[in-house]
Amino acid sequence: MTGTVPHPKAPGPTAIGPTAIGSTMELAVAAIAAGGGGVARAEDGRVVFVRHALPGERVVAEVTASTSSFLRADAVKVLESSPDRVTPPCPHAGPGGCGGCDWQHVALPAQRRLKSALIAEQLRRLAHVDLAVPVVEVDGSPYGLGWRTRMQFAVDRSGRVGLHRHRSHDIEPIEHCPLATAEVDGVGAGTILWRGAHHVEVTASPDGGPPVIAVDAGRHRLAARPPTGVGLVVDGRMRRRPSRVRFEVLGHRFEVSAGVFWQVHPAAAALLTGCVLEGLRPAPGERAVDLYAGAGLFTVALARAVGEGGSVVAVERHGRACADAARNTAGMHQVKVVRSDITASVVSGLDRPDVVVLDPSRQGAGQAVMGAVAALDPAPRRVAYVSCDPASFARDLKVALDAGWALSSLRAFDLFPMTEHVELVGIFDPPGRDRGNPAT
Repeated sequence: MTGTVPHPKAPGPTAIGPTAIGSTMELAVAAIAAGGGGVARAEDGRVVFVRHALPGERVVAEVTASTSSFLRADAVKVLESSPDRVTPPCPHAGPGGCGGCDWQHVALPAQRRLKSALIAEQLRRLAHVDLAVPVVEVDGSPYGLGWRTRMQFAVDRSGRVGLHRHRSHDIEPIEHCPLATAEVDGVGAGTILWRGAHHVEVTASPDGGPPVIAVDAGRHRLAARPPTGVGLVVDGRMRRRPSRVRFEVLGHRFEVSAGVFWQVHPAAAALLTGCVLEGLRPAPGERAVDLYAGAGLFTVALARAVGEGGSVVAVERHGRACADAARNTAGMHQVKVVRSDITASVVSGLDRPDVVVLDPSRQGAGQAVMGAVAALDPAPRRVAYVSCDPASFARDLKVALDAGWALSSLRAFDLFPMTEHVELVGIFDPPGRDRGNPAT
């Protein structure tokens, strides 16, 4: 089974008392839920979200959290196994271990089927759209591993780096993460004691060039000895060159500062850029807007497409990202980078764009911003929405649909293997245009 269920609502007047943390129960897992866990029912009728379990399995689960309306649990023993179950490739995966990967126990083809089911559930529940969207495998992550070009580690009191355990501030010490690219893992950040640091982030491009380590030390004095041959940024200040990582995308070189968002899968930037261009088909002389522009990935592509006779306005709230976007578009006089929060009033003030790109964070654009985009008059010829969260995408899609817009295409890519996360690219058409088949 690959059905899904939403998170439970608040308890009603007949709420049941708490269940002891650490107690165990035998459960039949019926579906998959947002969050990556399986869904089962306790004997008292409460929903149980079971990590490390698959639909169709019977497991012994240990309760990790209890409320009057639902429970959380870890599958600590599998009594009846799904044919999609595999041995996790990472020794830190499993109950009590690292919380970074939801599905290391799931075969890769089944991971994509489950993600497709989660997308369909969110579209149906939040946007009232009945649509099956296949999740496409992406090159650059062999066996679902070695694809993270950026890793952020937490640091414990002794200076060891690791990743947080699920729904916990506790840290699982990790020397090597199998999801990291060879360039990131080769820095050896996990083998160093980072005394004085709160977080350590390692970013490395598969295109070559020195990796960059960004350290958050706060008020503490950094007592660690970072490895040589890498850039070093401490609390936003460069300690050792370089402070930026270089990426090559469709023949254009980008420089991205430490802490500035960039797609972590090595194939993502080129793939998503191609999807946006294919969906929008920006033409020479058109006006384009790139909202949540980051370091300018889509800005550059739009500028090339509209040419010197067109224009691109890139709106981004973070100062360092704006500086990167300006640097990455140097010489493209048709580009204007604007540092601003993306609000409904900012969107309403846009100067008659022909095409619009939105690439918000996991929280989505939100009702006000999406409503403002949908209300632009005259309406843009097309809008591209890039999302890493099916739920926020579905909520924003509903706003556009209610305003008369249509979802002309929706594509999904497996840019985050071993996790429940997935990347979506939706293309919206304004009211009055012929509607295509969204599942393309």
